[in-house]
Amino acid sequence: MTKVPSLPESAPFTAAQRLWLNGFLAGLFAQHESQSSEPSTPAKPLLILFGSQTGTAEGLARRAASAAASQGFLPRVMEANAATKLEWSSESRLLFVTSTYGDGDMPDNAQGFWDWLQTDAAKALTHLEFSVLALGDSHYEHFCAAGKKIDERLEQLGAKRLHPRTDCDTDYAGPAQAWIDGALPAFGASAAPGTAQPSAPSQTTLSEPVTQGFSRANPFPAVLLTNRRLTAEGSGKEVRHFEISLEGSGLVYEVGDALGIHPANCPSLVDELLQALRCDGEEAVPNPRGGEVPLRKALTDCYDITRPGTELLQQAAVKNQDLRALLSADRKEELRQWLWGREVLDVLLATPGFVPAAPELVALLKPLAPRLYSISSSPKVHEGQVHLTVGIVRHESQGRARKGVCSTFLADRAPGRVPVPVFVQKSSSFRLPANGDTAIIMVGPGTGVAPFRAFLHERQATGAKGRNWLFFGEQRAATDFYYREELERMLQSGHLTKLSTAFSRDQAEKIYVQNRMLEAAAELWAWLQAGAHFYVCGDASRMAKDVDTALHRAIETAGRKTSEQAAEFVTQMKTEKRYQRDVY
Repeated sequence: MTKVPSLPESAPFTAAQRLWLNGFLAGLFAQHESQSSEPSTPAKPLLILFGSQTGTAEGLARRAASAAASQGFLPRVMEANAATKLEWSSESRLLFVTSTYGDGDMPDNAQGFWDWLQTDAAKALTHLEFSVLALGDSHYEHFCAAGKKIDERLEQLGAKRLHPRTDCDTDYAGPAQAWIDGALPAFGASAAPGTAQPSAPSQTTLSEPVTQGFSRANPFPAVLLTNRRLTAEGSGKEVRHFEISLEGSGLVYEVGDALGIHPANCPSLVDELLQALRCDGEEAVPNPRGGEVPLRKALTDCYDITRPGTELLQQAAVKNQDLRALLSADRKEELRQWLWGREVLDVLLATPGFVPAAPELVALLKPLAPRLYSISSSPKVHEGQVHLTVGIVRHESQGRARKGVCSTFLADRAPGRVPVPVFVQKSSSFRLPANGDTAIIMVGPGTGVAPFRAFLHERQATGAKGRNWLFFGEQRAATDFYYREELERMLQSGHLTKLSTAFSRDQAEKIYVQNRMLEAAAELWAWLQAGAHFYVCGDASRMAKDVDTALHRAIETAGRKTSEQAAEFVTQMKTEKRYQRDVY
């Protein structure tokens, strides 16, 4: 099969430009192939939409386009929100790839499309043929909710589902590839002679790196250079600053990107689990990536042993009456509360009669997924390095100490001992304005300050003249003011135009960043009217929603607008890429 052309990672373009150009090349390639032989058959247009919060769904959409081009289609890839302006009468085939975030919410760049699907204009889709790929995490209640909603709504509108929806868990590579291999033949491309026939499965596998070199599937074994605590003595939190060397990796990132880390489980937890299983750790078990590995290595590096999955719970419930009762459909909330703080080991200890053999146990576990962290450095300032700002998770539950898998891997075991397997997760939907004269407003409480430290360093290095306003919040100024010296130096120099802080426990009444936004509503509105871009980073389920509500209220009060007019203004900001969020 002829290889679909793509730009190398080293090409002098931004990530967004590379993605667009690769999609364009894939389409151009298909058109060229269809015209290169006689008699020729016109390639069938194929629209591929994505909803992506961190870049994973976008990457899969691009991969589907490459496979489609090699099978005789003429693919076009775009974010879902942009599709509301299409002339749908000329569209007949749709692949939709979307992730889910928060409480079953649509990604930001698909919310506008979802809203449009509820209008009368969406009746224009009745002739459409479609298939949906949904991404999610089955540990959460609203697993793949966004994809399920899109799939059901398209069917309600009269569109025809040509290939069943595929719901992907955190180990999405295999199911996503199977979906691509099944969906494309269902659409029946009219392949020109010399191109792959639609019935043939795609030869582009997701287990291969998207680009040459190191990637999610082939992480770079990096060295952790710096591990510095940011919270002071007396803080109720442990937040650390990490600096990781990328020397020799060939990895390139931009501010706004995330760093993926493949962690290892805590050795002491692995020991306790082996004891409960009555195993010595040398038993051969399947590796989720193929082949076999000793059980100890599998439990350390390959499988998630902290969050019990549904299949494990169901098997344990056979011999655990209390757990069996909790699994009933009407007790979901009770089950969620029971699972909080419990790990795979707890399920085994609570069910003495449930001692599966080593291969049986790993068959009930999910692969250990990499963790993504917002990058807090600029490559222009810290060449060859990447910085992270990480909250370290430690607590007690059920009489046992609990640890965050990746955060304590970085804090306790990686420094000077083991390599840190890393890759860069591109994010074309969280970027600084192209014009450095444009003002930016950044809302980043807690570790959400990470990408904004990178933004400020980047704009300082490039000589950007635009004003910079940061909202930062935490518990106490004395112990939890991350990067205080850096930020105050920037404020004193004028690079940071305005710094609005909210320390919730420094006074009787709790104050948060959204309160500071409302207090400064008039100035906030003035900045927005002048074209400022608005950014948010942090918790999606509470903080980001509260900030969004405060943004609407500030526009209503200071801009003297109705709630409907404020909503229209915010929607326009999103359309113009002036409102961007990095939320999780």
